This record gives sequence, C-alpha cells and structure tokens, in this order.
Amino acid sequence: MQPTAFVIAVFEFVLLIFSLSFHECAHAWMASRLGDQTARLQGRVTLNPIYHVDLIGTLLFPALMIFGPLLGGGMLGGYLIGWAKPTPVITRNFKNIKRDDNLVTLAGPVSNLILAFCGFLGLVVIILFTRSLPLHQETLSSNVEALATLCQLAILVNLALFFFNLLPIPPLDGSRILRNYLPYGALNAFDRMGILSYVLMIFVGGPIVRFFLGPAMGLVYFVLSGIRGM
Repeated sequence: MQPTAFVIAVFEFVLLIFSLSFHECAHAWMASRLGDQTARLQGRVTLNPIYHVDLIGTLLFPALMIFGPLLGGGMLGGYLIGWAKPTPVITRNFKNIKRDDNLVTLAGPVSNLILAFCGFLGLVVIILFTRSLPLHQETLSSNVEALATLCQLAILVNLALFFFNLLPIPPLDGSRILRNYLPYGALNAFDRMGILSYVLMIFVGGPIVRFFLGPAMGLVYFVLSGIRGM
C-alpha cells in the first residue's frame, strides 16, 4: 500500500463522514424551521457525527469501498456510497405536510451541493493564486497539492452523495419525495420493499451514480480549465 494512496483514502473517508453529518443536520435544521422539533430535541441539529453515524452505512460499508482496493479487495471499489442514521420527522407538525416534507427531504441533497460548491471555490482560489491546478495525487508533495486534492475529493464525494440520495429507492431521499405522490395501493407495495431496497442501492445505485458523476466531474474540470486559461 502506497502511503499517498492511504492518505487520500483517509481524506475521502473523513470527508464522507462530515458530508453525511452535514446532510442529516440540514434535514433536522429544515424540519425545525418548518415546525417539527423532533430531530432538534434529539440533538440532530449538529455537525457532530456521533449523532448521525450509522454503523454499517457510515463506517463499515464506506470503509470497505475506500480501503478495500488498497488492501487487494477491489470488489466494492469504483464508486462511493454511504448513508447516515435517518433524521426523525413527524410530518403532522408541518403546516403544509406534503410541501414541507419535500422541503425537508431536499435539504439533504442541497447541502451536499453546497459542500461540492465550497470545494469548487477552493480550487478556483488555488488556480487564481498559483495559475495552475495542482492535483498531483501520486505525491501530494506540497501543502497546496494536498489542499487541492482535498477540494477535489469534497466535490467528488458530495456530488456522489447528491446523485445517490436522489434515487427513488427507500430509504433514500428520492424515495420520500416519490412516496408523497404515489397512490395508496402503490404506497403499500413501496413500503414493503425491505431488504430489496439495500440490494438495489448497492448493485443498481452505484452504476447510476457513476453514470451521472462522470459528466458532472467533466463539467467541473472544463470550467476550472477555462478559469486557469483566463
């Protein structure tokens, strides 16, 4: 295992935990603003990962995907997904149940877009000061290279979480929005997916995330190249 590859894997893992905590905090904060204090009373309006971590979805599964390839176990490599402990929401506390529930649900993916944009701004600042895009992940030989790599990973991780959470697979955010518009008969079947949901998340969610993530990252690098050439 190369030391640089291990450091990048640690960056990615820490960023994932922070991004998932930020995501769930956004759900809890929006629910509180719209009248449901359930999550706030449980201490979920916080960035402290202790209140958001799911043993399997936040720690075990992402660790296998991130560190597995470094240890020779590449079966779970190639994409990064994860989830945190769901934020409790009691929709009857909202004034407009469907609208407010959708707003609370969308707050999570939007928070990941905000973090991705912060990473993008970080790379823009680096380009403006260095007139280059120092993403030399083979060495990380300077503080600027390490910071640029961290910003790049912030974009990558949060865009992956954005696309992943919008999938209409329970218990992901996209499924909650879809659930608000399903007829009663379909709703019962949707709620009984059980273990099938996790199978779909792992084996279908990953390829879908890669499908959208590639063009999105290509657009990011295209814009950054344009800024560097100004």
